[in-house]
Amino acid sequence: MVQSNTENMSEGYSKTVQWLVWGFLAIVIAVIAGLFVFKTVINPPAKLPVYNQVAEFTLTNQLGGRVTLASLRGNVWVANIIFTRCAGPCPKLTAQTRQLQDRIPRDLPVKLVTLTTDPEYDSPQVLKMYANRNGADPNRWYFLTGSKAEIVKLAVDGLKLTRVEKKPEERDNDVDLFIHSTIWVLVDKRGQLRATFESTDPEAAAKILSDIHQLIEER
Repeated sequence: MVQSNTENMSEGYSKTVQWLVWGFLAIVIAVIAGLFVFKTVINPPAKLPVYNQVAEFTLTNQLGGRVTLASLRGNVWVANIIFTRCAGPCPKLTAQTRQLQDRIPRDLPVKLVTLTTDPEYDSPQVLKMYANRNGADPNRWYFLTGSKAEIVKLAVDGLKLTRVEKKPEERDNDVDLFIHSTIWVLVDKRGQLRATFESTDPEAAAKILSDIHQLIEER
């Protein structure tokens, strides 16, 4: 009888200790979660700066459709610049943009915009074939061409991308035609340039997605 009582007391003591341990852990988890929420509310992510206001433009996408600043208004857009004959960084940059497209939920108000540095060659038909080869969703990813002046106006003046045509004597081969940026830029719903991202940064896609969500929520 004494042994049985001792065993019962020991078992009861063990259960009490377990409950105390679990209760303590629950309190610690609640405190950590509360601190995280408090920090997020008190110290929200820093607002992205405004670098430039994109001016009105009119360009043509790979389906022959007209794309303007007004038609993109209300969307956050990620832009870059390439040309389809490029044998340098363009194929890799386009493949990375395809990966980015696949990570962005379809229901978000986000567009991908790829400009060509080579509008005299990159017609809508050429861009359509290039877009199809690279798995571009034409409803979300626009490949844009137009007059050289309009391309420069948007790419260089508006988005602060580099586009320099190489002189014949400077070219290493027949398709070594341009020096151009290999970055992405982020534009908000009002057509304001807000951020840039290096394509060589392994964390670029995650940073872009984070900033996209911030701009979507921005009032």
